[in-house]
Amino acid sequence: MTSPKKSSRAGWPAAFVLLGLLDLGVLLAVLMRGTDIELLHPKGLIAQQEFKLIVFSVAVLLTIAIPSVFLFYYFAWKYRETNANATYDPGRKHGKYFLFSIWAIPCFFMAIMGVVMWDSTHKLDPHTPLASTAKPLTVQVIALRWKWLFIYPEQHIASVNYVEIPTGIPVQFELTADDAPMSSFWIPHLSGQLYAMTGMVNTLNLQADTAGDYQGSSAEINGAGFAGMKFTARAGTLSEFNEWVQTASQSNDVLDAAGYQEILKPSEDNPVAYYSNPEAGLYDTVVMKYMGPQTHNMAGMVHE
Repeated sequence: MTSPKKSSRAGWPAAFVLLGLLDLGVLLAVLMRGTDIELLHPKGLIAQQEFKLIVFSVAVLLTIAIPSVFLFYYFAWKYRETNANATYDPGRKHGKYFLFSIWAIPCFFMAIMGVVMWDSTHKLDPHTPLASTAKPLTVQVIALRWKWLFIYPEQHIASVNYVEIPTGIPVQFELTADDAPMSSFWIPHLSGQLYAMTGMVNTLNLQADTAGDYQGSSAEINGAGFAGMKFTARAGTLSEFNEWVQTASQSNDVLDAAGYQEILKPSEDNPVAYYSNPEAGLYDTVVMKYMGPQTHNMAGMVHE
């Protein structure tokens, strides 16, 4: 007569755990309602493909995790100390089909993940130019302490902590750094992150498909001003982009050698600033600045 009562009391902890998980899920759903979680709301070609890859990976992992967690609690409950009806036989030998299944099932899922990830890794390589009939827009990016400098070599303008791009047109960001720790360039709504390092040019290709203002930042801690090293990436129509270029080109601040030395000084929480007529070859000069003497004859061949 006592064993049913013990069994009933023993089930209460599991019920409380399930109820707590349910309450936590409801709370998270309420708190996240209406929140723009950047990774879950892609606004660009690359970000959309990355989002699909995230969903696929989570689905495969949950297919493995949910049965595994269920079996873990099932066996823990079945072979609990108070269950006298459970038969425990540690010396029992399992058949070859059972041994095959416990190895084949995880190998099957690993093979699926491996094939998909291999293909996606090459397809989403940030250095690969995007296929398009439109001419890509080139934006040279220099990570400084603690701000971002954007140079438009074809439009002859530059900006600090603000970048504007047209929708539907591929954009090629050429990333480097000057007198700054390694920084991680990231616009979560549009693409994955890529590092900007001194003496190197890293290329990130992306395309915005939806107009809007998207926050960019350094995704890795890089010093005292890390928290304020953010910028706005605005995507709009081509006509809006051309209007902005015209406005920025009328700035009285010219990005010559002296002006660049002022920007180069460490500063935090910098406001948006526009510059006209950047000095020709400024970006290549910054890249070559950190290369050894034997490589100086490669000036002008940086992008190759």
